[in-house]
Amino acid sequence: MIFFDNVSKIYNDDSVALKDINFKVKKGEFISIVGQSGAGKSTLLKMIFAEEKPTKGEVFIKGRNISKIKNNKLPILRRHIGVVFQDFKLLDKKTVFENVAFAMEVSGRSDLDIKEDVPQVLEIVGLSDKINNYTTELSGGEKQRVSIARALVHRPDIIVADEPTGNLDLVNTWDIIQLLTKINQYGTTIVLATHDREIVNLVNRRVVTIDNGMITRDQTDKGKYLI
Repeated sequence: MIFFDNVSKIYNDDSVALKDINFKVKKGEFISIVGQSGAGKSTLLKMIFAEEKPTKGEVFIKGRNISKIKNNKLPILRRHIGVVFQDFKLLDKKTVFENVAFAMEVSGRSDLDIKEDVPQVLEIVGLSDKINNYTTELSGGEKQRVSIARALVHRPDIIVADEPTGNLDLVNTWDIIQLLTKINQYGTTIVLATHDREIVNLVNRRVVTIDNGMITRDQTDKGKYLI
Protein backbone atom coordinates (compact mmCIF):
# COMPACT_ATOMS: atom_id res chain seq x y z
CA MET A 1 0.00 0.00 0.00
CA ILE A 2 2.73 2.51 1.06
CA PHE A 3 6.44 1.99 0.45
CA PHE A 4 9.31 4.35 1.31
CA ASP A 5 12.47 3.32 -0.52
CA ASN A 6 15.62 4.93 0.95
CA VAL A 7 13.93 8.33 1.28
CA SER A 8 15.72 11.46 2.44
CA LYS A 9 14.46 15.04 2.59
CA ILE A 10 17.05 17.80 2.84
CA TYR A 11 15.91 21.42 2.96
CA ASN A 12 19.42 22.83 3.35
CA ASP A 13 22.77 21.93 4.90
CA ASP A 14 21.41 22.72 8.37
CA SER A 15 18.02 21.05 7.95
CA VAL A 16 17.79 17.34 7.21
CA ALA A 17 14.15 16.39 7.84
CA LEU A 18 14.39 12.70 6.87
CA LYS A 19 17.37 10.44 6.30
CA ASP A 20 17.37 7.02 4.61
CA ILE A 21 13.78 6.09 5.47
CA ASN A 22 12.74 2.56 4.53
CA PHE A 23 9.43 1.04 5.54
CA LYS A 24 6.19 -0.45 4.22
CA VAL A 25 2.59 -0.10 5.31
CA LYS A 26 0.23 -2.91 4.33
CA LYS A 27 -3.35 -2.38 3.19
CA GLY A 28 -5.66 -2.08 6.19
CA GLU A 29 -2.91 -1.40 8.73
CA PHE A 30 -3.20 1.18 11.51
CA ILE A 31 0.28 2.56 12.09
CA SER A 32 1.37 5.22 14.57
CA ILE A 33 4.37 7.39 13.65
CA VAL A 34 5.85 8.73 16.88
CA GLY A 35 8.63 11.05 17.91
CA GLN A 36 9.24 14.42 19.50
CA SER A 37 8.41 17.71 17.78
CA GLY A 38 10.81 18.28 14.89
CA ALA A 39 11.66 14.59 14.54
CA GLY A 40 10.35 14.46 10.96
CA LYS A 41 6.84 13.04 11.43
CA SER A 42 4.98 15.74 9.52
CA THR A 43 7.46 15.68 6.66
CA LEU A 44 7.00 11.93 6.33
CA LEU A 45 3.22 12.31 6.23
CA LYS A 46 3.46 15.08 3.63
CA MET A 47 5.42 12.66 1.44
CA ILE A 48 2.43 10.28 1.44
CA PHE A 49 0.05 12.83 -0.09
CA ALA A 50 2.82 14.40 -2.19
CA GLU A 51 2.87 17.81 -0.56
CA GLU A 52 6.62 17.23 -0.23
CA LYS A 53 8.83 15.20 -2.56
CA PRO A 54 12.01 13.36 -1.60
CA THR A 55 15.45 14.84 -2.15
CA LYS A 56 16.58 11.23 -2.54
CA GLY A 57 14.72 7.95 -2.82
CA GLU A 58 11.19 7.12 -3.91
CA VAL A 59 7.71 6.88 -2.38
CA PHE A 60 5.17 4.41 -3.77
CA ILE A 61 1.42 4.40 -3.12
CA LYS A 62 -0.43 1.29 -4.34
CA GLY A 63 2.56 0.46 -6.53
CA ARG A 64 2.72 3.90 -8.14
CA ASN A 65 5.82 6.05 -7.79
CA ILE A 66 4.36 9.33 -6.54
CA SER A 67 7.80 10.91 -6.09
CA LYS A 68 7.73 11.78 -9.78
CA ILE A 69 4.02 12.45 -10.20
CA LYS A 70 3.12 15.50 -12.28
CA ASN A 71 1.32 18.35 -10.51
CA ASN A 72 -1.74 18.05 -12.75
CA LYS A 73 -2.17 14.44 -11.57
CA LEU A 74 -2.07 15.30 -7.85
CA PRO A 75 -5.84 15.86 -7.44
CA ILE A 76 -6.50 12.32 -8.71
CA LEU A 77 -3.96 10.88 -6.25
CA ARG A 78 -5.40 12.85 -3.34
CA ARG A 79 -8.89 11.48 -3.88
CA HIS A 80 -7.47 8.20 -2.60
CA ILE A 81 -5.84 9.81 0.46
CA GLY A 82 -7.80 11.63 3.16
CA VAL A 83 -5.88 14.06 5.34
CA VAL A 84 -6.76 15.17 8.89
CA PHE A 85 -4.87 18.03 10.53
CA GLN A 86 -4.47 19.24 14.10
CA ASP A 87 -6.02 22.64 13.35
CA PHE A 88 -9.10 21.28 11.52
CA LYS A 89 -8.82 23.69 8.52
CA LEU A 90 -12.58 24.21 8.35
CA LEU A 91 -14.49 27.08 6.71
CA ASP A 92 -16.18 28.99 9.54
CA LYS A 93 -18.75 30.69 7.30
CA LYS A 94 -20.07 27.38 6.03
CA THR A 95 -22.24 24.79 7.74
CA VAL A 96 -21.11 21.29 8.59
CA PHE A 97 -22.84 20.01 5.43
CA GLU A 98 -21.24 22.72 3.30
CA ASN A 99 -17.74 22.05 4.67
CA VAL A 100 -17.90 18.40 3.67
CA ALA A 101 -19.71 19.17 0.42
CA PHE A 102 -17.01 21.66 -0.55
CA ALA A 103 -14.42 18.87 -0.68
CA MET A 104 -16.65 17.10 -3.21
CA GLU A 105 -17.43 20.23 -5.21
CA VAL A 106 -13.77 21.07 -5.89
CA SER A 107 -13.23 17.55 -7.27
CA GLY A 108 -16.15 17.89 -9.66
CA ARG A 109 -18.65 15.58 -7.97
CA SER A 110 -22.30 15.98 -8.93
CA ASP A 111 -24.98 17.64 -6.80
CA LEU A 112 -26.72 14.27 -6.53
CA ASP A 113 -23.57 12.58 -5.21
CA ILE A 114 -23.10 15.38 -2.70
CA LYS A 115 -26.70 15.18 -1.51
CA GLU A 116 -26.39 11.42 -0.99
CA ASP A 117 -22.82 11.07 0.32
CA VAL A 118 -22.46 13.94 2.79
CA PRO A 119 -25.24 12.76 5.16
CA GLN A 120 -23.78 9.23 5.04
CA VAL A 121 -20.30 10.26 6.17
CA LEU A 122 -21.74 12.60 8.81
CA GLU A 123 -23.67 9.64 10.21
CA ILE A 124 -20.44 7.60 10.34
CA VAL A 125 -18.71 10.31 12.40
CA GLY A 126 -21.75 10.88 14.61
CA LEU A 127 -22.72 14.36 13.44
CA SER A 128 -26.05 13.82 11.71
CA ASP A 129 -27.71 16.12 14.23
CA LYS A 130 -25.21 18.93 13.48
CA ILE A 131 -25.56 18.89 9.70
CA ASN A 132 -26.92 22.46 9.50
CA ASN A 133 -24.79 23.96 12.26
CA TYR A 134 -21.96 26.36 11.49
CA THR A 135 -18.54 25.14 12.56
CA THR A 136 -18.26 28.06 14.99
CA GLU A 137 -21.07 26.43 16.96
CA LEU A 138 -19.17 23.17 17.45
CA SER A 139 -16.83 21.89 20.14
CA GLY A 140 -13.22 21.04 19.30
CA GLY A 141 -14.03 17.35 19.14
CA GLU A 142 -16.98 17.97 16.82
CA LYS A 143 -14.82 20.12 14.55
CA GLN A 144 -12.31 17.30 14.24
CA ARG A 145 -15.16 14.93 13.38
CA VAL A 146 -16.14 17.27 10.53
CA SER A 147 -12.51 17.20 9.39
CA ILE A 148 -12.57 13.40 9.41
CA ALA A 149 -15.88 13.36 7.52
CA ARG A 150 -14.33 15.62 4.88
CA ALA A 151 -11.38 13.20 4.62
CA LEU A 152 -13.77 10.25 4.30
CA VAL A 153 -16.11 11.64 1.67
CA HIS A 154 -14.05 10.39 -1.29
CA ARG A 155 -13.91 6.89 0.24
CA PRO A 156 -10.11 7.00 0.45
CA ASP A 157 -7.86 3.96 0.68
CA ILE A 158 -5.62 5.81 3.17
CA ILE A 159 -6.22 8.39 5.88
CA VAL A 160 -3.24 10.39 7.07
CA ALA A 161 -3.79 12.06 10.46
CA ASP A 162 -1.18 14.57 11.63
CA GLU A 163 -1.52 15.12 15.40
CA PRO A 164 -5.35 15.02 15.08
CA THR A 165 -5.91 15.24 18.84
CA GLY A 166 -3.32 17.92 19.59
CA ASN A 167 -5.95 20.56 20.38
CA LEU A 168 -8.39 18.29 22.20
CA ASP A 169 -9.05 17.32 25.81
CA LEU A 170 -8.80 13.73 27.01
CA VAL A 171 -12.46 12.86 26.43
CA ASN A 172 -12.49 14.15 22.86
CA THR A 173 -9.10 12.57 22.21
CA TRP A 174 -10.50 9.17 23.15
CA ASP A 175 -13.55 9.75 20.92
CA ILE A 176 -11.41 10.65 17.90
CA ILE A 177 -9.12 7.65 18.36
CA GLN A 178 -12.15 5.38 18.63
CA LEU A 179 -13.52 6.87 15.42
CA LEU A 180 -10.25 6.34 13.55
CA THR A 181 -10.15 2.76 14.82
CA LYS A 182 -13.72 2.23 13.57
CA ILE A 183 -12.79 3.59 10.14
CA ASN A 184 -9.77 1.29 10.07
CA GLN A 185 -12.05 -1.68 10.77
CA TYR A 186 -13.88 -0.86 7.54
CA GLY A 187 -10.58 -1.53 5.72
CA THR A 188 -9.11 1.97 5.43
CA THR A 189 -5.36 2.22 6.07
CA ILE A 190 -4.60 4.73 8.85
CA VAL A 191 -1.27 6.52 9.30
CA LEU A 192 -1.32 8.54 12.53
CA ALA A 193 1.44 10.91 13.64
CA THR A 194 1.60 11.77 17.33
CA HIS A 195 4.02 12.53 20.14
CA ASP A 196 1.50 11.41 22.79
CA ARG A 197 2.33 7.95 24.18
CA GLU A 198 -1.15 7.63 25.73
CA ILE A 199 -2.68 7.80 22.26
CA VAL A 200 -0.26 5.15 21.03
CA ASN A 201 -1.24 2.91 23.91
CA LEU A 202 -4.94 3.46 23.18
CA VAL A 203 -4.47 2.41 19.57
CA ASN A 204 -2.25 -0.54 20.54
CA ARG A 205 -1.05 -1.26 17.00
CA ARG A 206 2.21 -1.02 15.07
CA VAL A 207 4.47 1.87 16.13
CA VAL A 208 7.29 3.41 14.09
CA THR A 209 9.59 5.78 15.97
CA ILE A 210 11.39 8.65 14.24
CA ASP A 211 14.27 10.49 15.88
CA ASN A 212 16.26 13.20 14.13
CA GLY A 213 14.81 12.18 10.78
CA MET A 214 15.65 8.48 11.07
CA ILE A 215 13.60 5.41 11.97
CA THR A 216 15.00 4.11 15.24
CA ARG A 217 12.36 1.52 16.06
CA ASP A 218 9.59 -0.41 14.33
CA GLN A 219 7.46 -2.16 16.90
CA THR A 220 5.04 -4.45 15.11
CA ASP A 221 3.81 -6.36 18.16
CA LYS A 222 1.03 -5.03 20.34
CA GLY A 223 1.76 -3.80 23.80
CA LYS A 224 2.43 -0.70 25.83
CA TYR A 225 4.81 1.78 24.30
CA LEU A 226 7.05 4.20 26.13
CA ILE A 227 8.45 7.26 24.34
